[in-house]
Amino acid sequence: MKLSLARDVTLTPVDSGAVLLDGRRGRYYQLNASGSAILRKLLDGDTPATAAASLSESAPVSEERVHQDVLALVRALSEADLVEVAQ
Repeated sequence: MKLSLARDVTLTPVDSGAVLLDGRRGRYYQLNASGSAILRKLLDGDTPATAAASLSESAPVSEERVHQDVLALVRALSEADLVEVAQ
């Protein structure tokens, strides 16, 4: 899976995580620190499984649970047309 930001969507880091600005619709979405870390790893080319394994090392959560969260975030961002997913 290859993830990229959709056209006219920008990602800006903030103290609490990140903000995605959808320039097409004039809407913004806030990600907490975990969501921001996941998205950055995926945008950098990590697979969901690799991102989950890396993040579970620093969190008191199972790798399986983190993997489910990664997939849920990808699904939510995709449904909001903020990211594009290529297989």
